[in-house]
Amino acid sequence: MASEQQQTVGDFVTLQRGTTYKGSLVGKPGPALLGLGSIEPGGGFRNEQYQTYGGDCPANLMCLPGDLYAALKGATKDGKMIGSVARVPRAVSSGRLTQDTVKLEFRDTCREAAPYLYWVLRTPQYRAYCAGHAMGSAVVALSRVDFLNYPVPPVTQTRTYLVAVLEKVEEKIDLNRRMSECLESMARAIFKAWFVDFEPVRVKMEGRGQRQQMPRPLLALFPDQLVHSELGQIPETWPIGTVADLADVVGGTTPSTTNPSFWENGTHYWATPKDLSYLQFPVVLKTERQITDSGLAQIGSGLLPAGTVLLSSRAPIGYLGITQIPVAINQGFIAIKPKPCASNLFLLLWAHFSNAEILSRANGSTFLEISKSNFRAIPLVLPPPTIMTAFTALVEPIFARIVANERESLMLTTLRDTLLPKLITGEIRVTNAEPLIVGSLT
Repeated sequence: MASEQQQTVGDFVTLQRGTTYKGSLVGKPGPALLGLGSIEPGGGFRNEQYQTYGGDCPANLMCLPGDLYAALKGATKDGKMIGSVARVPRAVSSGRLTQDTVKLEFRDTCREAAPYLYWVLRTPQYRAYCAGHAMGSAVVALSRVDFLNYPVPPVTQTRTYLVAVLEKVEEKIDLNRRMSECLESMARAIFKAWFVDFEPVRVKMEGRGQRQQMPRPLLALFPDQLVHSELGQIPETWPIGTVADLADVVGGTTPSTTNPSFWENGTHYWATPKDLSYLQFPVVLKTERQITDSGLAQIGSGLLPAGTVLLSSRAPIGYLGITQIPVAINQGFIAIKPKPCASNLFLLLWAHFSNAEILSRANGSTFLEISKSNFRAIPLVLPPPTIMTAFTALVEPIFARIVANERESLMLTTLRDTLLPKLITGEIRVTNAEPLIVGSLT
């Protein structure tokens, strides 16, 4: 490595800074706003975490699929955002830089190096460089000079191969994401048809049963009429109850963060709403922190079983996840444990469609929070066990596929993070790595 002649980021690109925008036009149809919220801390595009802008945009501030942009400052003191780079995905037809981001404009002779530079700026060595050159106290930042001075090792056969593999890994993760988006939309559509619009009942009322694609035995489970109730029109014979009829609702605790015996070498997953805020899909496979047996003993709800539905109960209210692991939670959660008469998938989707009702029952002066008692008392229509069972049988395979996709993406993310440091050091032998990498992508 000492004999390698290195270039810097500035040898490849110049920087174009974004600008401010009119708040009244945010959310209107137009290009995506490529601000801090569109970048994953540490690098990568954050899908569905950006807004659009309906105003005019100068051509030099526009980004197209494949373009790279970066955050040279962070919104928090921890500095995890500074220097983080993202690539505009194919799904985003155009984007607009904000005052918090810069576009990497490649020199004419360096355009083909874009994938290589993208992955160099995702390495832990680069992240360490950003942390070491951070400036500021309230909001940390990385200067343009320091960003452009980051050393870029020369391209070798090994590095070229690693970039190709990293591109395949990201492509597969993105494919899993798009598959899961489609699957989740299917599950939500089924729930909405059955339990929000009561479409099977309306089909029978209107005599459309012969043209309905739902199997007749399944359609026969639904009543023939809608009746008026305090919740509006609901299926005849379906009673109105509360969340407490379907689930046990508990909260969590945060043990002392200054007691090392609660945290060091923890073996149990411990979740905060932050863990849910980074979920692309409501599947909790791991958490950022782990807690020890001593710490777990301080949490009244104990270790919640896999299959528990989690809802963030204080601002922001409404993050949802369904655990695939036993997990302890902090006080920012409501944990929803289904009773034998209910389905965790029903409760998960009910909470998604009932977000406005949940928010309406929150209160607080410093920040909004919904209490467990207020949550338990939320009224809802109670489907009979036969329909609850049929719904679960229909959507369970859909969520199982989402879980499988997320597990695979988690494994691929681990593989990516293992390979990234090697892009700088060049230590990996291609012949040794190929069987491991090919096996992971097939």
